[in-house]
Amino acid sequence: MILLLLALLCCSPASAQSPLPAPRAKQVQPYAANPQYWQYKGKPVLLLGASGDDNLFQWPAGTLKKHLDSLAQAGGNYLRNTMSDRDENNLKAFYRTTDGPYDLNRWNDEYWDRFENFLRQTRKRNILVQIEVWDRFDHSRESWRSDPYNPANNVNYSFEESGLEADYPEHPGQNKQPFFFTVPGLDNNETVLRFQRRFVEKLMSISLKYDHVLYCIDNETSGKEAWGAYWADYLRTLASRKGRRIYVTEMWDDWDVKSKTHKRTLDHPERYDFIDISQNSQIAGPANWKNAQYVFDYIRENPRPVNSTKIYGSDQAQKSWRDRGITQEHALFTFCRNLIGGFASSRFHRPPSGLGLSEASLNCIQAVRKVESLAKFWDMRPRMDLLQERGGDNVVFLAAQEGTQYVVYFKDGGQATLNLGHEGTLFDLHWIEIATGDWGDRVPLKGGRRVDVSAHGPGGWFAVIRPANGSF
Repeated sequence: MILLLLALLCCSPASAQSPLPAPRAKQVQPYAANPQYWQYKGKPVLLLGASGDDNLFQWPAGTLKKHLDSLAQAGGNYLRNTMSDRDENNLKAFYRTTDGPYDLNRWNDEYWDRFENFLRQTRKRNILVQIEVWDRFDHSRESWRSDPYNPANNVNYSFEESGLEADYPEHPGQNKQPFFFTVPGLDNNETVLRFQRRFVEKLMSISLKYDHVLYCIDNETSGKEAWGAYWADYLRTLASRKGRRIYVTEMWDDWDVKSKTHKRTLDHPERYDFIDISQNSQIAGPANWKNAQYVFDYIRENPRPVNSTKIYGSDQAQKSWRDRGITQEHALFTFCRNLIGGFASSRFHRPPSGLGLSEASLNCIQAVRKVESLAKFWDMRPRMDLLQERGGDNVVFLAAQEGTQYVVYFKDGGQATLNLGHEGTLFDLHWIEIATGDWGDRVPLKGGRRVDVSAHGPGGWFAVIRPANGSF
């Protein structure tokens, strides 16, 4: 009986109670001095990203390198990578004879070679990668008809054996696809699950060789809690067997981060090492800021990095989005406001839903890096209490390490009254324009409890305020 129990423990996903290996010194991990942020190669990093697609590993090598170079040159260091295969010319993970069915026991080597090349090229440029293992849109509607997991398209199981059907026409948000119910605690469908596990094992056999990788179970899932929990534990099991420590999250589709759905992540730091609330960027106006700050308040006793791997908003987005205010202005506003608010990462979503790797997104990233050259976000926190007047509820935001460094973000010009304290102390105020990524003027500023600061012009601006001599 004892031997049987030991065997079962060895073959099941790691429980949250299992001891975890220590992370490698240089791998991405929560920053030791402030676990609300990330560190990489032993130093704190602010993750900023943008890209023209969500599954760049599928791109040919030459095209990929140019894209990564453009991001890195602007100061970008963060990408989302879904393991998706539904777009035109995408490769599938599995072997297929010419015009024949797939064999889920054999690999398409080129798919995996591209994945590893993507990890090599991003590591070379110090670009961190957040991998999404499953994407519900790959396994529904039109995409399901060509999906290797569809029994009609493989030699490994029939419709009867798998319990899968030929068509799932509903939006995947309806969560009616049994593919996402295979795990123990749900359908326990071993026929399909063993091939899902095999895919994850292959992915991890490559990704565990790299120190710049974070893991997310799903893209904006509406799935059952047991699905994400199973795979979070399974990934951690695979890593632990190799003596590796990894960092895992889940991305829920629910736009309301205060909902019970998000408690599945917020309440389980033993399973989900960080938090992704990308869908909060679907919300415009003051609620965007307030809801995000709710998350930070909720985890204050056990801080973890909060990522936003997708920031929506583009003037080319579908009309219903633009009518809700999810425009280019919203995307830039959300990106900058996230950083003031304490996010560990922000990335512009692919077009047309987001700005992608565009002039506007790259200039914004350059502007933030200029801010970072003067003031470190991981040493600050939101200090809206030091903004005595700001001309409205949603136009000026402030992060500060009081007495040492202040970053004021003006959405679109305007004026604010700050409490800088230290009457008579001389500060330097550095202006940085978000639209161009360029420096503005550097001007002297006297400290005090009521200091008026007017934006350097219309549009978005950062003002970085530091003591003139660098210290008191």
